[in-house]
Amino acid sequence: MIDRTRTFFAAAACGLFMAGAAEAQEFGGTVVLNEGRIVISEPIDPEANPQDPATSAPRSLYVYERAGSGWERTGTLRAPEHGGADYFGRFVLADGDRLLVGATALDQNGDGESDGSVLVFRRDGDDWEFERYLRPESIPLGTSFGRFASLAGDLLVVTALGYQGTGGAWVFERGADGEWVEQAILTPSDPDPQQEFFGWGAHTDGERVIVGAFAGQQFPGAAYVFGRDASGAWVQEGRLGLAGDEAQPGAAIVVNRAPSVSVGVEGDHAMLGLPGTDNGAGTVLFHERRPSGEWVRSGSLVAFDRQPGAGFGASFAAHDGELWIGAPGADMFGAIYAFAWDAEAGRFGSATKINAGAGTDAGDGFGLSVSAEGDMAVVGQPWDDAEMGSAVVFENRNGRWTETAKIFVPEERRPLEALTGVDCAEDGMADQFTCDQVDVLSFLPLDEIGGTDRGIETNDVWGWTDPETGREYAIVGRTDGTAFIDISDPAAPVYLGNLPKTPGSLTQSWRDIKVYADHAFVVADNAGRHGMQVFDLTRLRDVRDAPVEFDPDTVYEGIASAHNIVINEETGTAYSVGSSGGGETCGGGLHMIDIREPKDPRFIGCFAEEGTGRTGTGYTHDAQCVNYHGPDTEHAGKEICFGANENHVVIADVTDPANPVSLASATYAAAAYTHQGWLTEDQRYFYQNDELDEMASVGAAQQAGTDPDMEASRTLIWDVADLDDPILVKEHFGETFTIDHNLYIVGDLMYQSNYVSGLRVLDISDRENPREVGFFDTVPWDESVTFDGSWSNYPFFASGTIVVSSGKEGVFFLKYRRPELVP
Repeated sequence: MIDRTRTFFAAAACGLFMAGAAEAQEFGGTVVLNEGRIVISEPIDPEANPQDPATSAPRSLYVYERAGSGWERTGTLRAPEHGGADYFGRFVLADGDRLLVGATALDQNGDGESDGSVLVFRRDGDDWEFERYLRPESIPLGTSFGRFASLAGDLLVVTALGYQGTGGAWVFERGADGEWVEQAILTPSDPDPQQEFFGWGAHTDGERVIVGAFAGQQFPGAAYVFGRDASGAWVQEGRLGLAGDEAQPGAAIVVNRAPSVSVGVEGDHAMLGLPGTDNGAGTVLFHERRPSGEWVRSGSLVAFDRQPGAGFGASFAAHDGELWIGAPGADMFGAIYAFAWDAEAGRFGSATKINAGAGTDAGDGFGLSVSAEGDMAVVGQPWDDAEMGSAVVFENRNGRWTETAKIFVPEERRPLEALTGVDCAEDGMADQFTCDQVDVLSFLPLDEIGGTDRGIETNDVWGWTDPETGREYAIVGRTDGTAFIDISDPAAPVYLGNLPKTPGSLTQSWRDIKVYADHAFVVADNAGRHGMQVFDLTRLRDVRDAPVEFDPDTVYEGIASAHNIVINEETGTAYSVGSSGGGETCGGGLHMIDIREPKDPRFIGCFAEEGTGRTGTGYTHDAQCVNYHGPDTEHAGKEICFGANENHVVIADVTDPANPVSLASATYAAAAYTHQGWLTEDQRYFYQNDELDEMASVGAAQQAGTDPDMEASRTLIWDVADLDDPILVKEHFGETFTIDHNLYIVGDLMYQSNYVSGLRVLDISDRENPREVGFFDTVPWDESVTFDGSWSNYPFFASGTIVVSSGKEGVFFLKYRRPELVP
């Protein structure tokens, strides 16, 4: 056993053993270092709508070479004569002077039908020339051929997750003429379509093939080993994985909930990396083939400083006598563990740790991909800069691996200048923005409110009026923190400073803010251990040398991540909704917090309406909680919450947080994602938006080859005069066909942020028949049904200043003219 194991790891040390299959397809998801060149793929279009692959542009593969002390892009490879989605760069393999590139959505024939392909490029001097397509002669549509691959000498294996519904792997052998000849299609002998996608990662040593399998966070990962029988036919030799009590859900989940199954084989030995085991600490399992032909577990390897959430085992690489194992969540920022083989002891001995550099943030995915050659290594961090991705170059200097460069594709944004005092003209323009009855008091571009890093955008907004001075302040969420802006003179806003995200939390799209008792309460979704930040807003009264960097006054850790925070200012109760990742999640429903002492928040109860939400746990996406004074006298004086629960509107009595009572839940036709809503001031009507119904209409029309059923954004109007029996009385369709997002009501006006059609102002004096009376489009250059542009607005200032956020643009301070009040 020791001799065979020594042979196995000796081969690994020589670089014959390479494996890894993490689902990270942004720039840096795949890195290849070959003959001093760095090749980096980006198969997923960061600007595409994830719900609509047709919006993806053809992707590119980038080649870099050293230029002085840095790196210069010397080549850009694309699939030839092709438009639309192709997912070019799913994998990249170096084969001498050639590159093999997977493209799972490639429409090779241009007939609108895609089934994937491998593209071969040959280096000709300093250039790369497309040489040929490589794919099976007959392959079903929807197969997505080209997902993962491995090459050893003259043997090539390529996987396709869509083959026959469970996945497959093709084995090719290179003939004497250099042509690849299909040998076999590998499939598991006992597939379970409910539990596994076969083809999630692959590796070959030239004699055997190992293929990973994964099917979601509720199932552990596994791998299948194949070899040739006496006749030369390929046969399954064994299934490797977790068994019994150890086969826990999520074994193949790494940070950011990304699936990862890393596999490798060399002779009679195999490796299986499952980074989600043991609360995400991760492990690598070793298996050995007995003389009887049976594959059995022979050991395991874990990090010497085992940490929950480290994701150890997300990737493998062999380099110069060491086995490198990626752990993208180690020490929050990621690390690579380099294990040396102790030949005398027949086991791994000393291990060193290559830590992420100072420019890496938590959740960047450092170590999800790695390639090493000589005294140089390239490490991908595909979730860097809001998932735009990057790669870092390390060099071995005097026995120490040191980061020497960072490679990324610069962000291209529309250049915008600050504005002040621009009226909406008769031609319907305010500077370059289209408008009607809405003027620009001022505008601050993103980089002037702390959003200077690549990939950062704005999201939620709220406001605070200082009760002592009457000064007004805008509170603007960004994906990496919160900006505070003095808008007492809205024509001359002053950016006071930034409250960064909680150290160690992830930069993510969602941040939400509410205000109570002169304190701001800030949460972030899918951000790891962020908690609820509490910030004393009176600190803004005397800020010197602005902008400054603020610290929170406290962080409530009863939750980890949360989609939203809701506050009833009359009772001093906060409701964290969509809580996840740690603490008391309350099923994603209402996590109730007593904030009457703002710097000492205390958990007081849960409410979740079972059977609602996409998973049936009562998940609440957003809510409004009020002391009720509406027409239903039965509930007068009670504290009532109106929840948007993904597929239901839910009404609950939360007067006693320890014993909340469900009053009603209701749904509606074509419910795609019940997102958010707001009550009229008399609490008779509840106006609600659905975030995905427009997109669902587009998707259905594309499949049917027809026009969308919905021709404009839909707002649903509920009569809640009887809280126990809400009635949908009207569906209002707006002036544009874009995704409607947050809406708020002041008097007889509704202010609705509609992503790429900006702020829409509606007169709701006739409650069941709203009409648009004004608008300001923050992105008039975009008319797509997508998540961009205006996220939210805050219309509650006594001055009439309306704060409107716009993702890549910044923050607008607007004023509706209210022509109905002009004599």
